[in-house]
Amino acid sequence: QACKSQPFTSRFVHTFLKSRQIMSKVAGKPGEHELVAGEAGVTTDDQTDAKKRRLAGEFVRGVSTARNWIKDSENAPYPVAAGRYHLYVAYNCPWCHRVSLGRAIQGLEDVITVDVVFPNRSNDDEPLGPNLWKFEPDGQVGQNGKHVIFPSCTVDTVSGKKYIKEIYEAAGIENEKSVPILFDKETKTIVSNESAEILRMFGTVFRKLSKNAENVNLYPEEHKADIDKLNDWIYKEIANGAYKAGFSSNQDAYEKAYESFFEALDELNSIFESKKFLVGDFVTEADVRLLPPLFRFDPVYHSRFKLNKKLLWEYPHIWRWMQDMMVLPGIEPVANAEYLQHCKQGYFGRSGNGTVPVGPAGYPECYKSKHWSHK
Repeated sequence: QACKSQPFTSRFVHTFLKSRQIMSKVAGKPGEHELVAGEAGVTTDDQTDAKKRRLAGEFVRGVSTARNWIKDSENAPYPVAAGRYHLYVAYNCPWCHRVSLGRAIQGLEDVITVDVVFPNRSNDDEPLGPNLWKFEPDGQVGQNGKHVIFPSCTVDTVSGKKYIKEIYEAAGIENEKSVPILFDKETKTIVSNESAEILRMFGTVFRKLSKNAENVNLYPEEHKADIDKLNDWIYKEIANGAYKAGFSSNQDAYEKAYESFFEALDELNSIFESKKFLVGDFVTEADVRLLPPLFRFDPVYHSRFKLNKKLLWEYPHIWRWMQDMMVLPGIEPVANAEYLQHCKQGYFGRSGNGTVPVGPAGYPECYKSKHWSHK
């Protein structure tokens, strides 16, 4: 998953075709389209009749296109190495968020460098056109007429580009503009723009280089099957399920996604009644994938995506899990108040009248507090 992918043609097209060969279909409920899975589990919606379905009002997520893997071998095209790879992310994008969380929780800050784009896209009057991720460390005037600046936004420290689209083009990839990107500074090529697979690499081949190698194992061998199953369910019902509700213009599609989303939250609350984390007493990749949509739920998705049946504090066991996640070592820079402001600017500041909500008060700091029923 990425924000936001389009097909491409390039000298790396063979890599994409190879990745399509290893993809499989994951069946949904009767009458639903299947989901598409890659080497790190479900990554996107089935593309069957995608154009027709979109015209009918259904939200259909596209396919991530750069799908190379970093391997623990000196002879690999992309060998694991410290300082060689660079991450491009948008803090408001939930798919970027799980990659940023994986980097932070695993302790790879000194191994993989990072640049952060502005949460709003380019305007109609810009040289390369509208709706492009761009580097804007000095901020810009938003749709609401206010100048907005975020201290965490950077320039492109690797290539000096203004737009993400230019990074793709310099690497030989046309008609692509999504983030996250895992970039190889040595060959000047794009390793991957599939967040699920970048996260998997961070927790596996890069683990030996991380400062938390002994304490954090996001994808332990003995729990792989459980993690994979949870990942697919979280993607379908919660992470992408929220977008199915929020971006569908068809009432029936919205209501279906709405009901599935809250059924999944009920199930999550039951899971966390007896488990500290999704698999047991330790954080795994599944927890990392779950945090971005729940971090955004009360302050963003509840209103922006019309997922307004309940608020997160109405699920006491999920709230307890949020508390445990939010105090993990290293997580604060990618789960703090400024990070949430990126999310609000990105979701509200580029749609409708561009007005960005002031509240709700206390988020995300309140996630660190015990639920009232647990005191």
